Amino acid sequence: MRAFVVEDHGAAPEIRHVPEPQPGPGQVRVRIRACGLNFADLLMAKGTYQDTPALPFTLGMEIAGVVDAQGDGVTTPEIGARVAVFEGSGGLAEAGLFSATRCVPIPDTMPFEDAAGFIVAYGTSHLALTDRARLNVGERLLVLGAAGGVGLTAVELGAAMGAEVIAVARGAEKLAVAKAAGAAHCLDSEAVDLRAEVKALGGADVVYDAVGGEGFKAAMRATNPGGRIIVIGFASGDIPQIPANHLLVKNIDAIGFYWGGYMKWAPDRLAKSLGELMHMYGDGQIKPHIGAIRPLDQAGEALALLRDRKVAGKVVVTM
Repeated sequence: MRAFVVEDHGAAPEIRHVPEPQPGPGQVRVRIRACGLNFADLLMAKGTYQDTPALPFTLGMEIAGVVDAQGDGVTTPEIGARVAVFEGSGGLAEAGLFSATRCVPIPDTMPFEDAAGFIVAYGTSHLALTDRARLNVGERLLVLGAAGGVGLTAVELGAAMGAEVIAVARGAEKLAVAKAAGAAHCLDSEAVDLRAEVKALGGADVVYDAVGGEGFKAAMRATNPGGRIIVIGFASGDIPQIPANHLLVKNIDAIGFYWGGYMKWAPDRLAKSLGELMHMYGDGQIKPHIGAIRPLDQAGEALALLRDRKVAGKVVVTM
């Protein structure tokens, strides 16, 4: 079978023909139909992500497909079940082995492309805004990188939770996507004084930042007393240093959030969150925005689209 493999952190990943895997105890084999890309995939390819697997490995964290084999001790999911899976790697391949306990059933009405662009992006924003930020109805939510894979879900979920959402993204096209997702205010990251514009709107009660860099600094200055800043990631490549005295004077909380960590220390909360999100999808309250779809043999191009922030929403690779 084909797989998109990282053999060396100094070289670009490439399509390789590898043996089809056989499931061990507790595992299922999934015939992969689609894989959602994430910023973490870029970091893994370079060897700088906190959970980078040992070389060689297949990229792809967010997977959707059909179970076609079970290992010893597995009764569910059944063979033929449509599932979404979050694993650290293995998704950019025609088939993969995954823990049965990490498989989430997906509705028959959910396309595989939607399912592959769903778990990480929506799961991240849902738990970050509910469990960590404690976002309340009527609060003002500032989303940096609002047209990205996770940022767009923060806009959508924040609006659904009754917040007044300020979306920050680059260019009119991306801002239009954020507005369609529920943003009340849209600010071009390259054309405005972010601090001044946010303060003119009343300041931010909660900041959702997947970008870092100068945007973080400006957002922090525009955060209201008692506000919360959720650190999601650093798509800009610039990890900001937080002046503790600013936290003290303004009574601001700076909160770290790593969605994957919940699998280790709070899997019940993660499972509950995903269950709620699946119900929201089934009820038509949320809908993934797939910005680009590429076949497996164009996985390198798909990663470049993500790296260069060429599209709004999720980038998905299909098999």
